Amino acid sequence: MVDIDEVFPNPTVKQVIFQIRYPNLFYIENRIGEFQIKIMDKFPNSSLIHRKQIIFTDIGPDGKFDVPSDVEEETGKKVWQFESDKGFQLNITSDSLDITSAYHKTYNLDNGGSEKFRDFIEFVLENFFSVMEIPIATRIGLRYIDECPLFSKDNETFKEYYNSILPIERFDIALAKEMDFKTLMEKDNCLLRYIESLQRVNDEDKLILDFDAFTGHTKSEQCLDVTDKLHEIISEEYKKTIKKPVIEYMRQEN
Repeated sequence: MVDIDEVFPNPTVKQVIFQIRYPNLFYIENRIGEFQIKIMDKFPNSSLIHRKQIIFTDIGPDGKFDVPSDVEEETGKKVWQFESDKGFQLNITSDSLDITSAYHKTYNLDNGGSEKFRDFIEFVLENFFSVMEIPIATRIGLRYIDECPLFSKDNETFKEYYNSILPIERFDIALAKEMDFKTLMEKDNCLLRYIESLQRVNDEDKLILDFDAFTGHTKSEQCLDVTDKLHEIISEEYKKTIKKPVIEYMRQEN
């Protein structure tokens, strides 16, 4: 397993997502403006969108859809969306909050002068809980999606760069159009969904690593500590998957 104690100029991670879920808040629309003022410095761009929901209904004996007359009022979910100028987005609904970033290169490392994703999570949660006063989160999740290069699409080179669990001893990746592995494991009283996938991205073959760690009911004041734990779980699996040549690759300037 490799050690990682630096911020890389060219990291493999392309997207990181933080999410909490909470009981449905009936009053959120009345307080979202107060929250917006608190975060406006970091998230100056805002919009309200309506996310359509799919309605499943029974088909009667005449083959027609039986749709309740008031369904049109219930099929749209309001999403308050806030965006920074640097490339990360905050979405809030009546029962969830998520932050998506393609900008951050580190979760909490101090070196390199990079902004920490953890700092933005802390900033958002402190302001959100101060306005919404939610005692618990019903779910906390942290997800990293990495696009790792295939320097040569052959089994030997692949094994030099990655400690993969794809079945390359049986199947030659040079001939593979796609290859996937997925598992859901319990780790330290949390759950980790781990996916490896060979994919074609922008006309390049990539190894996609998808780490999705999450857990259930948590007191609001413990959310950041739990997120730290989820990060550690993901980080350990990432370090088990890559090898030293990938570290050298990430040290290269774009």
